[in-house]
Amino acid sequence: MLVANARMYAVNAGVRAAWAKLFALVSQKAGVPLAVIEHAAPAPLEALWRRQDLGLAFICGFPFASGGFPVQPIAAPIPANPLASGKPLYASDLIVRANGPLRTLQDTFGGRIGWTARHSQSGFQALRGHLLPYVKSGAPLYRESLGELMTPRRVIEAVLNDRIDIGPLDSYFHDVLKRHEPETAARLRVVATTQATPMPLLAASSGIDPAIIAALRGTLLALGAASAAKSVLVELCLTGFAAVEPDDYRPLLAQAAALDESGYGEPG
Repeated sequence: MLVANARMYAVNAGVRAAWAKLFALVSQKAGVPLAVIEHAAPAPLEALWRRQDLGLAFICGFPFASGGFPVQPIAAPIPANPLASGKPLYASDLIVRANGPLRTLQDTFGGRIGWTARHSQSGFQALRGHLLPYVKSGAPLYRESLGELMTPRRVIEAVLNDRIDIGPLDSYFHDVLKRHEPETAARLRVVATTQATPMPLLAASSGIDPAIIAALRGTLLALGAASAAKSVLVELCLTGFAAVEPDDYRPLLAQAAALDESGYGEPG
């Protein structure tokens, strides 16, 4: 049996259950048995992406483009957020405490910034790409840079617990948080949003039978029009899924290389 996992977007127990419902629906319609597994933090995502029995699991676009993991694309979700414009796109919301004095990105300069992991597009690459235009003469923008927070939830906690002043939050994770934890979302203020880039995608292990891949992909692409999927798509703040190819994600590598060449390494 193949496994399915939505850890990257399992915002809380209720959302995790909604993903399990969606995976069960896909499994039934595609005729492909799927066992939903947890693989909760702090278990490394890299270990998940190296499994040989992945049927549907989220992988961030940057590590997918890097080619270091034996996976193949199935489809990517289309957020209901207008930012996505009906495409599988997302961004990073740069968040601060809503009850604090910081109201603009420039207000945060000289403070403390956090980030998730170097392999993360939303939690690292997009953040430093957004900050680069503000860097002058190599002087740091922030007095402290706290890295390896690993998950969007830990970024939120670090902001709310006053460990950092600003951090990146995956905009789709933020959408789901607003729906399912409005009380938490209300404690956050967005001071900037990065450029939109391709969404993390659902992938399968590279050795899976092509017929199984075709069945899973076809089922996901048809979900947006399936009446049985409408309620769970609403719960997950999605309008459906779109086909994606490796070439869709390769520009992320060029963007990261340009940032490396600029000399701007860690956000800070």
